[in-house]
Parts: sequence; C-alpha cells; structure tokens
Amino acid sequence: MRAITFDIESISDSAVRGRVDVNEQELTVVAVHDSTTDSYTSYTKEELPLLWPLLESANLLIGFNSNNFDIPLLNRYYPGDLTRIPSLDLLEEVQKVLGRRIRLQSLGEATLKKGKTGDGLIAQEWWRAGDHEKVRKYCIEDVRLTRALYDYAKTNGILKYKELRTIRDIKLDTSLWEHPETRVAPILTHALQL
Repeated sequence: MRAITFDIESISDSAVRGRVDVNEQELTVVAVHDSTTDSYTSYTKEELPLLWPLLESANLLIGFNSNNFDIPLLNRYYPGDLTRIPSLDLLEEVQKVLGRRIRLQSLGEATLKKGKTGDGLIAQEWWRAGDHEKVRKYCIEDVRLTRALYDYAKTNGILKYKELRTIRDIKLDTSLWEHPETRVAPILTHALQL
C-alpha cells in the first residue's frame, strides 16, 4: 500500500488565528512523505504538475485537518477531484473520540515529546520575505510530525494530549486505516493526460 502523508502551507491577506476560509488562501508549498520510497519532497504552486502523478498513485492520503483544509485547497489547483482518493485525517480521528479538536502541536508534544517548528502565520511571514526554502523545510517538518503520529497510533492504538498538567490517552481504532477493502484508490488519469 502506498500512503502519501502531506501538508500544505498557504498565504492570505485575511489570515487570522482560528478557522480559515480555504477560498481566501493561496497555496505556497505542499510537502509530502512517500511510504514507498520513505522520502520527503516539497512542491511550490508552479511545481504542482510534478505532484499530481504521485498523489494519483496513492492508496491513501494522510494529513492533519486535511479533509477540511488541505484537500479542498489543493483541489482548487488539481484538474480532477482529489476527494476520490481515500484519505485519513488524524484530526478527524481524534475529534471522533474526544468530541473536540486538538492541535498538532499538542499531540506531538504529549505523544512524541516533539512539537512543531513554527506555525502557519510565521510561515506566511517567511514566504512574504522571500524565504521560500524556510517554508519548504517547515512544511516538511509538519509532515514528519504527522507521519510519526500516524505510525505511533498504528503501533500503539493511541495518541496522547495534555489536559491541564495531565497527559491523557486518546484510544483510536486503527484497524481499518489501511484495510485494503476500504482504502483502494480509484484509477485517476490526469497524470497520463499531461
């Protein structure tokens, strides 16, 4: 099974903390981890035609808040429909159990003792200042963190978060995450038409 873990950085003049309108965002960088090659790469908006064949070869897309943000934003650039590729959104999995959202930073710190290297607003500042390579590296680090959390959950059946001063477990049913009957990607032909 080929799993692509990914994250997107974007920019907007109207960005504020909290919920972000995907339609007001402009993509800057997409970073991915390919489970087949165990490699990390990144793509700017101009390089997206190189990304499409990789996404189309995936049996599963893995992200954090990816079903509500990353996939809808990326779909604005993709000439097809990325929602046809099976996806697993770690934030949705956590929210199903807890009934609320937990930040990637909180999950990383509690589960792996490792946090993020920045945040989306700082990445926007870097992009505007022309430090595109720094944004690429930051985005790749978010993918590393997401992938590590996915692997931890698959191995242990839990993720952790901090509530006040206590570290609590989030018990996750990961049994269907890579189940072949539920995670078979359709054949997409965009890459063949380029």
